[in-house]
Amino acid sequence: MTFTTINPATGEQLASFETISDAEVESLLSTADYAFKDWRARPAAERAAILKNAAAYLRDQLDEYAGYITLEMGKLHWEAEAEVQLAASILDYYADHVDAFLEPAPIVDSPGAYVQPHPIGPILAIEPWNFPYYQVARVVGPQLAVGNVVLLKHAENVPQCAMAFARALEQAGVPAGVFTNLFVTHEQSAQIIADPRVAGVTITGSPRAGAAVAAAAGRHLKKVVAELGGSDPLIVLEDADISNAVFGAVFGRMFNNGQCCVGSKRLIVVGKDRGEQVITAIAEAFGALTPADPAVPVGALINLGPLASERALGILLEQIKTAAANGAQIRAGGKRVDRPGFYLEPTILTEITNDNPAYSEEFFGPVLAAYVVDTEEEAIALANDTPWGLGASVFTGDSARGQRIATELDSGMVFINQPAWTSAEMPFGGTKASGFGRELGKAGFGEFVNHKLVNVAKVGSGPWGPSPEV
Repeated sequence: MTFTTINPATGEQLASFETISDAEVESLLSTADYAFKDWRARPAAERAAILKNAAAYLRDQLDEYAGYITLEMGKLHWEAEAEVQLAASILDYYADHVDAFLEPAPIVDSPGAYVQPHPIGPILAIEPWNFPYYQVARVVGPQLAVGNVVLLKHAENVPQCAMAFARALEQAGVPAGVFTNLFVTHEQSAQIIADPRVAGVTITGSPRAGAAVAAAAGRHLKKVVAELGGSDPLIVLEDADISNAVFGAVFGRMFNNGQCCVGSKRLIVVGKDRGEQVITAIAEAFGALTPADPAVPVGALINLGPLASERALGILLEQIKTAAANGAQIRAGGKRVDRPGFYLEPTILTEITNDNPAYSEEFFGPVLAAYVVDTEEEAIALANDTPWGLGASVFTGDSARGQRIATELDSGMVFINQPAWTSAEMPFGGTKASGFGRELGKAGFGEFVNHKLVNVAKVGSGPWGPSPEV
C-alpha cells in the first residue's frame, strides 16, 4: 500500500510515499502518549496561541497550500483557496473560544455541583480526500484546544496535503507528538484503534468504513464520531424565487465538482410547470460549464474540474448506466469528457422510481437526481424517504414556512433558501446512515472530553443531597 499523488486533471502520477513500519507506529504512539501528558497540562492560552499561529501560517502560505489541494484532488483554484481560509478560521475559532468552553457549568438545581470538560488522550482521525484541510482542521481545532492530541490517518491520494498540514502545525510551534501524520495501512489503523493509549476515533467516510471503525472502537469501549456522507434534498416550493433556487441548486450540486457529502444531490420541485422550468434552467447552467485545468484561477461556476480519481469517475459512470437501465432518463450529461484527466459531464437524472438503485444511493460527483411532485407533503415525504440524513435545503418565499418544514425533515442540518454550507461556529453532522456525533461549534468541542462532575459540600455535610461550600 502506498500514498500516491496523481494529478486528476492529467492522470499523471507525480509522487508516492510508502507506509511506515509497525515499529514506527509504536514509536509514534509512544511519543503521542507522552506528548499528551505535557500538552494537557499547558495553560489553555498557550495552546490557543499556537493554534492562532497555525491559522496565520495557513493564510500566509495561501497559494502554496491551495496548490497542494488542486494538484492532488483536482479542486478548482478558487475553491482550494476558500478551503485554506476555512481551515484557518476553524483554528482561530477554537483558539478564541477555548476559555469559555472550558468554564465550569454550574448545575442550577444542585448548589455546589458543576461540570467541567477535561481532555481524555490521543484521538485518531481517519479523514477523506475531498476536503483535505477542512476535515482535518475541524478535528485539530477543538482537540488541540481542549488538550487532546491528534493522530491523522489521511486518504491515500492526498499525501502532500497531509504533510503540508503537519508542517503548518510544526511551524506554529506544536510540539512533537501533539499532531502526528501517519502513512499507515488499514490493518495498522485497526491496531491503532485497539491500542489502549488511544482514547477515541473520528471518521469521515462511507457507511461501510464507518461501521467497521465503529465496531472496532466499540470492542475496546472507545468513543466514535462518524460523518458518513449523504444524499441531501433541495426542495423548491411553489412560492420560491426560481432564479435564486436554480442558482442555489447549481452551486449546491457543483461545489467541489459535486464531491461533497453535504452537496445538494436530490432536487425536489413542487409543481409540474415549475419543475420543468427549474430542471431546464439547471441543465442550461450545467451545459455552460467548461472542462478546464483546475489550477487556473477563475471565478465560481465557470469551469468544470475533474473527479479526484479514475476510480471515482468509474463509479459514477457505472451508477449512471445502472440508473438508466432501470428506467431513469438522462436529461443532461452522463458521459466522460473526451480529454485527459478524470472529467464527467454534469448530469441530470429524471424519472427515477423508488425501485431504481439511484433512488437511494449517493452520487459523489456532478450528478443531480431531479424529481417533480404536486404538494409540499409529497416533497417532505420524498426528502425523508432515504437512508441518509445529513443536510437538507428548502427554498421558499416564506421563511416561517421553511422553518416549519425544517422540523419535519429527517436530517442533522437544514438550510432555508441556501444550499448547505459550513463554518466554524455551526455544528456539523447527521442522522440515520449519515452517522452520529457532531464536529465544529461548541458541540464539536464536547465530543472527546470527560464531562467531569464535581460536587462541593461543606465540612460536616450529610452523605446525600446538595450542600454548597461556604
